[in-house]
Amino acid sequence: MGNTNRVPEQARYDAERRQADEALAGVFPAVSIFGSARTPQDHADYAFACRLARRLSDSGIAVISGGGPGIMEAANKGAFAGKSVSVGLNIALPHEQKPNPYQDIALRFSRFAERKAVFFRYSQAYVVMPGGFGTLDELFEILTLVQTGKVPPRPVVLVGKAFWSGLAEWINAQLLARGMISEGAASLFSISDDEDEIIAYLSEHGLQTA
Repeated sequence: MGNTNRVPEQARYDAERRQADEALAGVFPAVSIFGSARTPQDHADYAFACRLARRLSDSGIAVISGGGPGIMEAANKGAFAGKSVSVGLNIALPHEQKPNPYQDIALRFSRFAERKAVFFRYSQAYVVMPGGFGTLDELFEILTLVQTGKVPPRPVVLVGKAFWSGLAEWINAQLLARGMISEGAASLFSISDDEDEIIAYLSEHGLQTA
């Protein structure tokens, strides 16, 4: 006999996706901001994410984050203080992730798969701050989706040259040099430390700001 829990579990996942579709139907355009849940509030990365999210929000762009602490909180906090919608895609974890209080729309997901699908469906650009395995998972999934044509080309900006340059060098020295990816795939993202440069890059690559 099969797992009797499988059907109700799948029904829950489907319901979470439907709830997200209903809640986010009018949210456009939007930028997802990814980054570590462990970044403290007094860290420069937290302040940067908050400022950038505020500028995006004041320009008429909704901001979507993972809804938790750290960079996620900073992104929601900046957007919440601005003129556009602040969205949090919260995840149920064994050690409970507490939703931050800066969300106009707060959604909850049981699995990462459904949560990531909503990020990629409703965002027109992605800003990736320093983070751990979860942040890297989100980064490489969107790069894979763009590379394979599963989603349209979208701007991806990595914030922090000191943090990300080593990864970019490895991608070029190992993946590109060995023919595992194309030159186009190696240039699917940009790295920057400058807010103005990031805003300009997003605009130049199709994200319309006020």
